[in-house]
Amino acid sequence: MANSDTRAALRYHQQTKHSYHSVRFGSHTLDWSNRPEPFKVYSDADRVPLPDRWRESEFPALASLLPPDSPGPTRSVPDLEDLARLLYHSGGITKRKPYPGGDILFRAASCTGALYEIELYVVCGDLNGLPAGVYHFNPREFVLERLRSGDYRGLLSAAAGREPQLSRAPLTVVSTGTYWRNAWKYRARTYRHFGWDNGTVLANLLAMSRALGFSHRLVLGFVDQEVNGLLGLDTDREVALSLAAIGVCREEVSNDCPPLVPLPARTGAASGEVDYPEMREMHASTTIGTTEEASAWRGRIGRQPAVGQGKRYRLDPLSPDEIPKEPLEPVIRRRGSSRRFVQAPVSFQAFSTMLYYSAQDLSTDFLEPGGGLLNDWYVTANAVEGLPSGAYWLDRDRWELELLRQGSFRQAMGYLGLEQDLPAEASFDVFFMADLEPVLERFGNRGYRALQLEAGLLGGRLYLSAYAQRLGATGLTFYDDDVTAFFSPHARGKSAIFLMALGRGKRRELVSLG
Repeated sequence: MANSDTRAALRYHQQTKHSYHSVRFGSHTLDWSNRPEPFKVYSDADRVPLPDRWRESEFPALASLLPPDSPGPTRSVPDLEDLARLLYHSGGITKRKPYPGGDILFRAASCTGALYEIELYVVCGDLNGLPAGVYHFNPREFVLERLRSGDYRGLLSAAAGREPQLSRAPLTVVSTGTYWRNAWKYRARTYRHFGWDNGTVLANLLAMSRALGFSHRLVLGFVDQEVNGLLGLDTDREVALSLAAIGVCREEVSNDCPPLVPLPARTGAASGEVDYPEMREMHASTTIGTTEEASAWRGRIGRQPAVGQGKRYRLDPLSPDEIPKEPLEPVIRRRGSSRRFVQAPVSFQAFSTMLYYSAQDLSTDFLEPGGGLLNDWYVTANAVEGLPSGAYWLDRDRWELELLRQGSFRQAMGYLGLEQDLPAEASFDVFFMADLEPVLERFGNRGYRALQLEAGLLGGRLYLSAYAQRLGATGLTFYDDDVTAFFSPHARGKSAIFLMALGRGKRRELVSLG
């Protein structure tokens, strides 16, 4: 199905909505004996050990969320130690929790169900300490597994329609999604989770890139078959999702690259694997087939401001000179998904700081500086000092909150968040919402990928901005249409994309590996 036939994305979105009825009367149960293996391993590949000792960056965590062109250290080409730091703080194992059946290993970025279906690959030229090649990141062993030797950046650049920054990148991190690893629990809704979970990983990766002084660019417009082929993926089970270009070379990479010998696919069917064709059909409808199409896909979407007449409250964030000086690395290692919140208020300044730093412009090929985001921010304040309890919309042009409805909505938040305690206990909740039709009209079905990924990335930034201030956060799912109804008439016609609950988290007993 062509990317331009946007009925596919609308149909998938409708089919995978949660409702009071669907949650109660679904027949799905978890078979723990059939739980997928959370790691992919190339046992016969050459391995490159990654350095596991390094100096902290000393770059404040919140400053890493500012746009890449903000003042900060500037470097060009990462080395092997830089790459190790990037991979560890985005996809590495940072904590473990003992269970009777064995330890659960938690990674640097949040993931739905702690199932970790996102895999990371590296395509690079010659770096100090690492020869040019295509590598798979193995977080359990903390090694790179070499899939191909030689410089294949030209192939990647061509597949992305010679996107300017990617064409000059010394290395690119390719994210993939493995269907069954997440669908075991979440079934066909997994395709939404691909965006959320890849987004939280990328939030850490891009923040770490800035902390280390490297420019970055997130690219979603690329010929899928070329990238999948470069990685040797079994596309019935694992697919490329995004390209993150890190650093900059003086000249563009050459179009010449070694012959592309087919690789044996390594993601075979697991025993007991259940197929949910809706997610594979959705992905197939988003694919780009030619480099010309990849080039044309880049751009921006025209947006109409949804300004209303509600009372306004201007954000009061900490300035870059006032933010905590704690570096990004310990903040990432400390981060976890809060399982309970203390029903206590947060200050208006801490609240403002989380929104302001998390909602800054992103460097992607589907957005332009100053052009806004695809997702709108809707907020319910349950306990924010100096802000009346109620429902709000964030005006990013003015950095103001517009009051939509005043009142105490803790009970409503608990219901909207799939009747869980977390959003009811939180000091405030953030709902990312979007009008699907203009996004799909501009970008085709691939715009649905961009929407979900952007929401996950923004959620990941909220995690970092919360933990940088010693607060807590967690990502959640929701009753789709009930969220739209709650924020209407302002949100009429929009779809709920992702939910974050934030506040003062209760401590959990996890063992840090950092």
